[in-house]
Amino acid sequence: MNPTLVDPGGADSYARGMEGRILLVDDEPYILKILSFKLRQEGLVTVEARSVDEALRCLENGPVDLALLDVNLGTPLSGFDLARMIRDNSRTAALPIIMLTARDFVADIRQGHEIGAAGYITKPFSIADVVDRIRSILGA
Repeated sequence: MNPTLVDPGGADSYARGMEGRILLVDDEPYILKILSFKLRQEGLVTVEARSVDEALRCLENGPVDLALLDVNLGTPLSGFDLARMIRDNSRTAALPIIMLTARDFVADIRQGHEIGAAGYITKPFSIADVVDRIRSILGA
């Protein structure tokens, strides 16, 4: 599956550097679609990926302002692995990351913070809380 750019301002606003580009990474299509729809309603641009490989391609294709990563991606590589890859790349090292997961174990939350995640949201979640957290981190 190829990464999907969903841009409420037209194809050229991504290239213009419109703020609020969010990389959504989750292996569950339903979660991706709901998050993307709600974030677009808030005026944000979303880039969707269902795997670590797709997410890395998205990051190569253009900058994003924040990454929202599911921890359990249903593959050998997890959202934690992707977060480490983001941190290890000089181009993306400062990218704000929010971890999204059904796991609320203290060790997982600690691991997210050790990787440098700016937030950790557990499922089930309120879309309003996700939007508020993104806006808070982006300073919007």
